[in-house]
Amino acid sequence: MIRLMLVDDHAVVREGYRRLLERRQDLEIVAEAADATAALDAFRRHRPAVVVLDLGLPGMGGIELIGRLRQRESDAAILVFTMHDDVLFAAQALKAGALGYVTKGSEPSVLVQAIYRVARGERVLSPDIAPRIALALIDGGPDPLRELSSREFEVLRLLLSGLDHGGIAERLHISPKTAQNCHYQIKAKLGARNDIDLARIAARHGLDLG
Repeated sequence: MIRLMLVDDHAVVREGYRRLLERRQDLEIVAEAADATAALDAFRRHRPAVVVLDLGLPGMGGIELIGRLRQRESDAAILVFTMHDDVLFAAQALKAGALGYVTKGSEPSVLVQAIYRVARGERVLSPDIAPRIALALIDGGPDPLRELSSREFEVLRLLLSGLDHGGIAERLHISPKTAQNCHYQIKAKLGARNDIDLARIAARHGLDLG
């Protein structure tokens, strides 16, 4: 029996794939959460074998949550299940510690099989994004956004959404000083003079916040 935790802020969507997974006699949903804070608490209490999580969570985003889960349990098996089909998000999720990345446009069987593979400690990508990640690796073109740490990527995302250091600190449960330092590190890594430069660089390299 593989014990699962589902993390998705859309209750209707979560209900849909919960029903799909419950059809399998060897999969058991032991916890659900609609945000990162609830997910961290549920993970501590239930210790699921596999966490299936969305990236677009309210408050602390999914990429930051992946890092927090891996801090709590270094071998946590995490599968991202998301609408984001961008290579950049997939690369950051894998860098943060996710074992798998499946888009919500995939066939239901892709999600089910990905859960089994992640439970075995295998890496897995859905067929719609795997070729594009391979091409990005082969191309090897410069992409400074991929050089950002998972924390820096999440801070950049929140900066571009209009939050100040205080708002970012509240979302990520860090100090405003840490958020500010991260902001400076991001600008240094990307060679940006100001936040307008940051927005231009992010857009140029395909950071889609939709």
